[in-house]
Amino acid sequence: MQHSAVNSPNAASRRRVAFVLLPGFSLLAHASALEPLQMANQLSGQMLYHTVTLSMDSEPVRSGAQLSVLTQHALESPLGPLDLLLICAPTPLPYALPAKLNEWLRGYVGRGVMLGGLAGGTEVLARCGLLEGYRATLPWQRFDAFAQAYPQVTLSQQLFEIDRDRLSCAGGTAAMDMMLTLISQHHGARLAEQVSEQFVCDRIRLADERQHVPLRSRLGHAPQSLVDAVTLMEANIEEPLSTLELAEHLGISRRQLERLFKKYLQAVPSRYYLDLRLQEARKQLRESDRAVGDIAFATGFSSGAHFSTAYRHHFGMTPREERLG
Repeated sequence: MQHSAVNSPNAASRRRVAFVLLPGFSLLAHASALEPLQMANQLSGQMLYHTVTLSMDSEPVRSGAQLSVLTQHALESPLGPLDLLLICAPTPLPYALPAKLNEWLRGYVGRGVMLGGLAGGTEVLARCGLLEGYRATLPWQRFDAFAQAYPQVTLSQQLFEIDRDRLSCAGGTAAMDMMLTLISQHHGARLAEQVSEQFVCDRIRLADERQHVPLRSRLGHAPQSLVDAVTLMEANIEEPLSTLELAEHLGISRRQLERLFKKYLQAVPSRYYLDLRLQEARKQLRESDRAVGDIAFATGFSSGAHFSTAYRHHFGMTPREERLG
């Protein structure tokens, strides 16, 4: 699949994208991936993407919302060359996969086709052994189970992953961010921005942005005192508390608090706190027009110079470079 910009696509250079719908698939994830491609065609006035939808047989496929979708083709239908093949499936997968699906998917390996999973589609690819040695992501609720079942896959907690000829995303609206990123790679950032504007998206979220995982789920079976400590940190970004102050608020010793962070989060409290503040700063740099100095003070840094140094050490670029990028 070419990643260079194409200005005047003809029938030979159109990208052909196939969606395979499995029972229980998410309508939202499917639409979030499909609609940006259709909008790119509309705004450009050209057929940049030709899309087809498939099912295991010729029968309509019922989504997780109990709405049936009539597809254009059955799995065995002759499709001709494809550029991108996306699997739309529920998460978790509540059924065994048909052997013919595994065989059919493997038939596209090594043929220049990018394979991708939307939501539970990532697990479909993993079950078929098509993600070994790749980075991949899926909805956060499946992180632990997926990591145990497929240790050969490098699990990511990002919104989406594009790793060589494999794609995966967390489902839902993350599918739109992934497809807008592809449109930007293929036809330039301006077209991707125009598509995003048509869907009233404030911005295109980047691949390096993590999924929002509820605090209790992030910390699993950690003691309540650790959950409370992180809650305090998140509530005090502008005026950070010291480790000793956190411990006193919780009624435990500083040493106890440090042991909890080391055991469950593999970090000292101060380092974890700094990461939270820098992540918030990055969010504000990307999503607001606030001055860099104002963001520095809003995230607990005493000076712009200190903020810039910490930001560069953490993300590999200065706050101003982040905003320009």
